[in-house]
Amino acid sequence: MNGLKKNIRIFYLLSLNALKITFQARIGGIFFLIGKIIRVFFIFLFLSLIFSRTRIIKGYTFDQILLFYLTFNIIDTLSQILYREVYRFRPLVVSGGLDMVLLKPFHPFVRVLLGGIDYLDIVLIVPYILLTLGIYIKMGSFHWGNIILYVALLGNSMIVVTAFHIIVLAFGIMTTEVDHTIMIYRDLISMGRFPLEIYKEPIRAVFTFIIPIGVMMNVPAQALLGTLSWRGVFSAFLISLGMLYISLIFWKYALKKYQSWGG
Repeated sequence: MNGLKKNIRIFYLLSLNALKITFQARIGGIFFLIGKIIRVFFIFLFLSLIFSRTRIIKGYTFDQILLFYLTFNIIDTLSQILYREVYRFRPLVVSGGLDMVLLKPFHPFVRVLLGGIDYLDIVLIVPYILLTLGIYIKMGSFHWGNIILYVALLGNSMIVVTAFHIIVLAFGIMTTEVDHTIMIYRDLISMGRFPLEIYKEPIRAVFTFIIPIGVMMNVPAQALLGTLSWRGVFSAFLISLGMLYISLIFWKYALKKYQSWGG
């Protein structure tokens, strides 16, 4: 318990430091937010143009597709808020700074995974949640059970997100390459913006069972729409925990291969 309190305290201090850094680059932050808003706007425009030609895609209406897209943005934004420090991991490895992190009397994930909260993305998460709730209410299928399950599966999705970022860190230790790995990850998860039903087999199976993009991005929206079976819910939790277990094993293996500064 004392160790947990210590880690939370360190996380709090690192978050305060990240907040100070954010306020030092206010102009850049404003342009960053504008760019993200423009990107989301163009995706909405793209979807509107598609549905101006057809009413249903693979059995999904425009509002249902929007729920999938907004769910993707909620999960992706949460990952950006929590795990932004992963993008800065490579300089820590090549400079030898990771040595000092590993010597500290707290878990290294507090520093290398959670050590750089991105406060700018917090501004975006609230509109995404409100839009998702508004569209769900507009559809006329409001059900508290679906909402509770949706929130639980969002948490499950974050377990998968955490596992992916731990794997990126492990690759960074073994190869000193992080930027390309994290970009590959982002390209892969972008396929989860929309229902996986739009893809043909075996792509759909690969991104459900081998690389669980569907579990991470699609399953919560399916629960909200009431189309997810209890077997699917159980499978989603099982896959996410398995993914986290594999990522931790890979992290420990990478630490054994770490040669330290000058190695």
